[in-house]
Amino acid sequence: MVYLRRARSPRNSLTPTLVAAALASLAACAGDDGGTAGSTSSASNTSLSTSTASTTNDATSGATESGGVSESDATGDPTGGSTSDGTGTTTSGGACEAGEIVCDGMTAQVCDGEGGFTSEEPCAKACAAGLGCVECVPGSGHCDGEVAQVCKDDGSGFVDDQECDPVQGLSCDADAGFCVGACANLGSASYIGCDYYPVVTPQLDNFIDDNPYAVAVANTADEAATVTVTKGPDELMSVEVAAGSVDLLILPWVPELVLGNGPSTLAQEAAYRLRSTQPVTVYQYNPLEADITNDASMMLPVNTWTGEYVVVAWPFLKSLGNAGFYSVTASEDGTTVTVTPPGGGTPTQAGGGIDAQGAGEVMLDAGDVLQVFVAADGDPTGTIISADRPVQVMAGHECTQVPIGTNACDHLEESMFPVETLAKEYIVAPPVQVPMDTLEKAVVVRIVATADNTSLTFNPDQPVAKSLAKAGDFIEIAPSTESYVVSADKKILVAEYMVGQGGGYGTSDPAMLLAVPSAQFRSDYLFFAETGWSANYVDIIAPDGASVEVDGAAVNDFAAIGGSGFGIAHVKLSNAGDGVHSVSADEKVGISVYGVLNYGSYWYPGGLDLELIPQ
Repeated sequence: MVYLRRARSPRNSLTPTLVAAALASLAACAGDDGGTAGSTSSASNTSLSTSTASTTNDATSGATESGGVSESDATGDPTGGSTSDGTGTTTSGGACEAGEIVCDGMTAQVCDGEGGFTSEEPCAKACAAGLGCVECVPGSGHCDGEVAQVCKDDGSGFVDDQECDPVQGLSCDADAGFCVGACANLGSASYIGCDYYPVVTPQLDNFIDDNPYAVAVANTADEAATVTVTKGPDELMSVEVAAGSVDLLILPWVPELVLGNGPSTLAQEAAYRLRSTQPVTVYQYNPLEADITNDASMMLPVNTWTGEYVVVAWPFLKSLGNAGFYSVTASEDGTTVTVTPPGGGTPTQAGGGIDAQGAGEVMLDAGDVLQVFVAADGDPTGTIISADRPVQVMAGHECTQVPIGTNACDHLEESMFPVETLAKEYIVAPPVQVPMDTLEKAVVVRIVATADNTSLTFNPDQPVAKSLAKAGDFIEIAPSTESYVVSADKKILVAEYMVGQGGGYGTSDPAMLLAVPSAQFRSDYLFFAETGWSANYVDIIAPDGASVEVDGAAVNDFAAIGGSGFGIAHVKLSNAGDGVHSVSADEKVGISVYGVLNYGSYWYPGGLDLELIPQ
């Protein structure tokens, strides 16, 4: 389910006076014995009517005093071609359909179908075409303090639409009736936003004592951003991030989320909330400093959340007793989350409203986190998350091997993309080895179906099954350094996993990446790569012939990806600076960012658009 502000249009609900008039008009037409087309049904009505509206036009915006709606929106025209003399008076001519309600300024009129009107009714507050006299014009805005309200479809009154959050630099414009500010009306188009919920994920207990959890905030705007972090009712910090820069915010670990390896739990107010007065991007590091068990995630702003997700993670690691997990975070009180496990059930550590087979229905309030661990022989991949309000879903593993049995274990985590933003085609391209970065590092790939009866094709072909029978089913491609395009007839989710250092593909242990579909590529990115790693890279997938720059330097060494029309470049990032980097291109490109060291790594998408894509 998608959560967007609805476009509101009038319904055919009438005031009692106009209902009676409309019925009388229709009855008259039914008994008409063929009179002349230009006749009127009443001496008081003429084929041309002129009246002066009781509302006045705003010379600068065209808005009326009643709800900020332009007169052309609130006024009906029997012919579809009314004219105005510039004083608020509207003249309408010609015939409209019998029984149709039109507005002439603040007067509601019922058409007789012959160029006149069967009745007229002065309106006390507003007139809406098709409705007549109403409390407000459907879709018009109104402010109740700092809450923007919108008029209901039937014009009967206003309902709350959006809180104009001052922490995000928003206020309600009394004239327009909606929130204004740099963070207003962001829509759901990209990973850039003003409202985020960073969430700590499970990590090996003895690796967090001296290594902090942190989020990096990249300010993409031309003005400084005030960034405020809260947890529950408590404000933890408020900092200013300069335009075009990145700041690191060190935050306390959350014990109920990071410690232990189960059971599943519902942790109240366990998520952080990060808000900004300018659009920013946010990445979280678990932990921040380079170590042998790390990963990083690109966070999605609240305006991009939906209520439909499918999970991709990794199975329980029996040899070490470490579990795969997913977490669900709500931004609104009273959010109902329904969890459907893969294959009818997978062994799960029960708790927090989730049973031992991974199923359950849980109620979350804003900032609450449902964290679910699988049990031995369990794998959360393919779990379907549905919610009646927008939620955030993260998934990964406390510390695991890829493939299982290959040393050594490393932490995995990623923010899941909403199903509505997934696509049917992805380009899979492995990262480089270190120190031999002229060679690729092998990856394991998982492809998860979002709908029943999904068929896959590969270019070049891959030796795996090509059919997924049920939503949540997945195929796994064994370690490979090959690049290819995977296409499907229905939406899919694609994840890549670095093979552990014991696999013989250079330095670094497992890290997890959600592949970005080419349909969601962008032409500009601002991101952070922590400088404490042995090596940091940005991988760029670009259309053939695209002009691409990293930190202002041209990138020319793209290697073709089969016959896809795309190429990939591996660009080593300098650790001499502050970790802030940019990618710009004259066409849309995809990027991923990663860092490696001896038995350690992180990997995350550098960004993406989040346009809604039909199934």
